[in-house]
Amino acid sequence: MSALITLDSVSYRTPDGARTLFENLTLVFGGECTGLVGRNGAGKTTLARLILGELAPTNGVVSVNARVASVRQVFAPPAGSSVADLLGVRDALVRLQRIEAGRACDGDLDLADWDLPGRVAAALARVGLADVSLDHDARALSGGQATRLALAGALMGAPDFIVLDEPTNNLDTDGRAAVRELLADWRGGALVISHDRAVLRGMDRILEVSEL
Repeated sequence: MSALITLDSVSYRTPDGARTLFENLTLVFGGECTGLVGRNGAGKTTLARLILGELAPTNGVVSVNARVASVRQVFAPPAGSSVADLLGVRDALVRLQRIEAGRACDGDLDLADWDLPGRVAAALARVGLADVSLDHDARALSGGQATRLALAGALMGAPDFIVLDEPTNNLDTDGRAAVRELLADWRGGALVISHDRAVLRGMDRILEVSEL
């Protein structure tokens, strides 16, 4: 299986130099689902941020040869946002509406993504939100719905690899089942930070982060 993400001799120290979270860490992630476990503060989220390019290693190299999407543990929709806003598709959908109404602006036809409505509907259905309107106030979503919407947004970009940080937090039984089903059907690579044993049982491998 080809490598999508490689960590080669990676070390990471906190910016103040007080703690070393990783030392000479070498890992390869391919198309498998990897569960990441460990105590709070051990470095699980830091490892995810290194993969996402949000942090730079103190030493070593992180190589990414994939389209990577992520879902954060804390997901708070901004005021005034809609479901379409959070999916990042509002402007593109408005463009299609202008064209269909005969009010196209310069460049609309060149930029039109005619397949977008179908992809949006498929992503929402995949996470159990098929009945949620794109105009729905995002602030009115439950915590579980917001998490599922974040999952749908990650899928919209057709990533090769997804990073999920505690994806079943705040979800009810049906929501947790939807996440497990999504991961079971996922054909790309995944790094899943979780303490949910039902989710971890579906992983191809488990990595544990422990303090140095």
